Amino acid sequence: MDRKSIIGIVLMVAIFIGFQYFTMPSAAERARMQHEQDSIAELAIQKQAQHADSVLARQQRNANGTAAPAALASIDSLRPDSVDQDSLLQAHRLDRYGIFAPAASGNNDVVTISNKHLQVAINTYGARPNVIRLKDYKTYHGHKPLLLAAPDSGAYEYNFFMGSRKLSTKDMNFTAEKLGTTGVRLKAATTDPSKYIQITYQLDSADWFMNVTAELVGMPEVDPRNVMFHWNLTGFHNEKHRPTELQHSTVYYKYLNDDRNFLSETKDDAKKLEAKTNWVAFKQDFFTVAMVSKDGFTSNGSEISITNLPDDTLYTKRYDAKLFFGQEPGNHATLAMRMYLGPNQYNTLRRTGIPEFSRIIDLGWGIFGWMNRFLVIPIFQFLSQFNLSYGIIILVLTIAIKLLLLPIAYKNQKSSIRMRALKPEVAAITEKYGKEDALKKQQATMELYRKAGVSPVAGCVPMLLQMPVLYAMFRFFPSSIELRQQPFLWADDLSSYDSIMQLPFNIPFYGSHVSLFTLLMAASTIIYTLVNSKQMPQQAGMPNMKVMMYIFPVMMLFFMNSLPSGLSYYYLLANVISILQMTVITKWFLNEDKLRAELLANMKKPRKKSKWQLRMEEIQRQQQQAAKKRR
Repeated sequence: MDRKSIIGIVLMVAIFIGFQYFTMPSAAERARMQHEQDSIAELAIQKQAQHADSVLARQQRNANGTAAPAALASIDSLRPDSVDQDSLLQAHRLDRYGIFAPAASGNNDVVTISNKHLQVAINTYGARPNVIRLKDYKTYHGHKPLLLAAPDSGAYEYNFFMGSRKLSTKDMNFTAEKLGTTGVRLKAATTDPSKYIQITYQLDSADWFMNVTAELVGMPEVDPRNVMFHWNLTGFHNEKHRPTELQHSTVYYKYLNDDRNFLSETKDDAKKLEAKTNWVAFKQDFFTVAMVSKDGFTSNGSEISITNLPDDTLYTKRYDAKLFFGQEPGNHATLAMRMYLGPNQYNTLRRTGIPEFSRIIDLGWGIFGWMNRFLVIPIFQFLSQFNLSYGIIILVLTIAIKLLLLPIAYKNQKSSIRMRALKPEVAAITEKYGKEDALKKQQATMELYRKAGVSPVAGCVPMLLQMPVLYAMFRFFPSSIELRQQPFLWADDLSSYDSIMQLPFNIPFYGSHVSLFTLLMAASTIIYTLVNSKQMPQQAGMPNMKVMMYIFPVMMLFFMNSLPSGLSYYYLLANVISILQMTVITKWFLNEDKLRAELLANMKKPRKKSKWQLRMEEIQRQQQQAAKKRR
């Protein structure tokens, strides 16, 4: 290295040292900068603490502002090292949870149990069923797995008092022990190994039930009569038509010594249970979550409620039940119930053996429900065994019902033709008395019917006998889960409306879609009315009846546009078969000329007046006397 190089390096080092010396901050400036850095660090710590507090608030809103273990750990980690974090945390847990302090920390694990129909995910934090999935079903929109419960869909807990402390299982961590593939036992430990809470979930091997047992072991100071099971569950929107889904969803319940009952299906409703309750069911349109107690939930504080969620597109309604078991105090108290987690299928509910459980499905009251249970459903279930398309099953079902009702239809048709056969005689009476003496004209007409052996009400009786079947079908199709998501022709779901056109606007009382099955049903009703009006005699004094007969199909067009396509399809088939029946009976089995000859022969024979005719004549006589007095 030469002399010039050495001088250059020395000058560079001198310049660097001089720059550092002259640009170095003073002591005051260094203090100010340190203060700014400390402030920034403190602000960061405060923000992290605020975040931890936010997590705490979300996890335990009902815990009187007390921090959850995970959140406390986050906060404690930010405190100065001089503080004994473990001691502080343990003191807090003991103060908040008492002997259950060991259960205030743990892993947030999920244990899954399943059987043929159900898959249930149990969260060890809170020992709650996080996810309840029905394996055999999918949602309508997107055909996603159908869930009866999902994380954050509502509260699930056992609340109880230990001394002055109000405790809840939702704040506790449990250790899990799998019981094969269908069960799990969860345990919340205490500071005393002989004292703990144990909750066991056990699915039936091939059914829709899950047995749930909560045990208070070694804790006689906890009164099991005051232990409350609370489930707040939000129902999912699973079906095609949400308004229909809302109409068929509510809370059902049954007292041990009373019929089943239910809350309002159209508005928010709540009820305090007034007697021992056998079961409480969160009924959705086609699925139910139910809590069943053999001995009955007590009326001591038990209550249920339903809340509508009209503006929510994901959920339908919020169900809530607070139930008490009434178990007597002891060293080992057991609170047991069964949960039904399954479809609203009539035979499935009936086979459970739970009193009136099948009445979760509204098949109609009185004779209408009887027709569904003992006529329609057995035929429908029998036909379902042959794995036919449900459109074909409905066709065969309609034919079967029409064949059963054929004797009634035949009698009704015969009565109409007999009345029409006397049209010349009725016209002669009308011409004789005109409009001036309506009472005498009525008496003469009744006398004509008596002599001919014709009853004006004979045609009404068969029609009335058919009405229970018509109304029963109106109840059967909307509640039949077998039709759910079953396609036929252009309909993609026979349990909901079919649509061949989506309108860009909404028509009041009609909707924004066009149902072809409803259009065909209305058209067939008009044709049936035309054919039937030719068979029936003209009723004098009832000029508006014919107009009403044609207005009715138009009204049905509006009324049934959003109802299940399976129902409209059934009424369409029923109308077509009725038209064929009337045509065949009139053409080949009932001859009007022959019937008229029989009636004319009857008029020549002396006939005793019936009690009904005598009563009608007495009424007419009283009316005549009253009219004379007014004159």
